[in-house]
Amino acid sequence: MNQPFLVGCGAGFSGDRVDAARPVVDTLIKRAVPSALIFENLGERTLAAQQLTKRANPELGYEPLLDLELRPILADCLAHGITIVSNFGAANPQAAARRILALAQELDLDTPRVAVVTGDDLSTESGQAMVKQRLGDRFDAKQFICANAYQGAREICDAILAGAQIVVTGRVSDPSLTLGPAMAHFGWADDDWDVLAGASMAGHLIECGAQVTGGYFADGVHKQVAGMDDIGFPIAEIFDDGTCVLGKADNTGGLVNAASVKEQLLYEVHDPSYYITPDVVADMTSAQVTDLGGDRVRLAGIKGHPRTSTLKVNVFFDGGWLGEGEISYAGPHAEARARLAIDTLKKRLKRQHQLELRADLIGICSVFNDDANHLLDAKAIGQQIDVRARVAAEHLEREPIEALMREVTAMWTCGPAAGGGVRVNKRQRLSTTSCLIEREHLPAQFELISS
Repeated sequence: MNQPFLVGCGAGFSGDRVDAARPVVDTLIKRAVPSALIFENLGERTLAAQQLTKRANPELGYEPLLDLELRPILADCLAHGITIVSNFGAANPQAAARRILALAQELDLDTPRVAVVTGDDLSTESGQAMVKQRLGDRFDAKQFICANAYQGAREICDAILAGAQIVVTGRVSDPSLTLGPAMAHFGWADDDWDVLAGASMAGHLIECGAQVTGGYFADGVHKQVAGMDDIGFPIAEIFDDGTCVLGKADNTGGLVNAASVKEQLLYEVHDPSYYITPDVVADMTSAQVTDLGGDRVRLAGIKGHPRTSTLKVNVFFDGGWLGEGEISYAGPHAEARARLAIDTLKKRLKRQHQLELRADLIGICSVFNDDANHLLDAKAIGQQIDVRARVAAEHLEREPIEALMREVTAMWTCGPAAGGGVRVNKRQRLSTTSCLIEREHLPAQFELISS
């Protein structure tokens, strides 16, 4: 088999561990073959949240952990030719690129060649018009926040071929972060469907970080995973026929076996025979997952079909506010006092602000409860001596939510007896819908940023 191209993952979502990339980079350097490092930072709602941040400050709106992720590994990646590709541009790829250039200067490095991929943001007047045409009555101009199309790997590939050492994107499909550098390395054409599908599945396997290396796989009983405190992030060895071998960073905890790979392979997949990405439609029904031992698993047999004529677009609207408050009760009759607290809050907030509360008793009934409190109301009072009461509500306006927070805080002295550990919180909510737009209306492009 020919020499592989390696792609390591340094983050699986916005908020992931910032020390995860260091062992991956060390492993890529030691193996001394062409390689890339991806950071997958962009969940669906993450992007809309960063659009709101950008509105408040035009120089922000990109991944807030960018400095913590890149500072420890930037010099080594540049020195050893490890291409960095990430969607940490979020709502503001240009600002992210400028921050990377500034970071390189702070580290006394030669100015890196940074490319920005654009074309996903449909928040412009023309973009909104396209979205409105598809959504019809579902489009609310007053509450509109943003719309973003899932772009693909071609512009990432072209940016690397143009000399980019770091590629910053906004919304692209998660597997495209891996497929782009693989296309650039192997010279695959846009219609090499089987190899594109195979490499896309390699990207799909590593995009969520430690999920495939034992983290989200572990259950503590039937699926024991050693070294969870130092779990290694994944590395895909991609070959010129589109097959791959999944592994992880050297000298780290976690595991890679056939079961962990199969779980991740089917993660977020509606139809394994027709997994749609912007680049290719992948068919996993003939997938061959072979455990090679030593935390290495081979994936082959992925088939590809021509890409669809449309791209998926996520559209976000202002969903009002969510408020929540918690207070603990301990000792004799703790559950009874917690239930009395909930009843008191329900009556006051219903009378004053017409708020309907979701109520939970953490430790008794919370995860399996519902917003209408059916399970909580059906359970009888027991003898629990350590209970935390939680209430939550949503409203389009902020004031009723702040009233909820005040009412929970007032229970310090307004009772029931011996409540403590009050915490309150509010945050803006987002609502989302999706549509499909013909890809010819959504051209992507890249540009090299020098300052």
